[in-house]
Amino acid sequence: MVMTRPAALGDAASARMLVQDDGKLHDVLEVVELVGTIARVRSPFLFEIGEELSVRIEQAGAVSEAKARVRAHTGPAEERVTELELTARSEPRPMVNG
Repeated sequence: MVMTRPAALGDAASARMLVQDDGKLHDVLEVVELVGTIARVRSPFLFEIGEELSVRIEQAGAVSEAKARVRAHTGPAEERVTELELTARSEPRPMVNG
């Protein structure tokens, strides 16, 4: 029997996640993997385990908002990956440019 990983929702390289703070968007997260309610990201910032972030997710021409709770940090410091659990995600809606 061959074990396979679940398919990622869209291409992680095309997904973008922005932190919302005080009405402003901050591009501080690089999406490595986005599967279901779990996002694995890289960031120059080390968020605290349990910390909650408001995020905007842009993927496949759609946008949604969610709460992201920091679950874990993995890997060595220079390649650290932060695991986020997404909750209260809004329905995706078409992105409007301009």
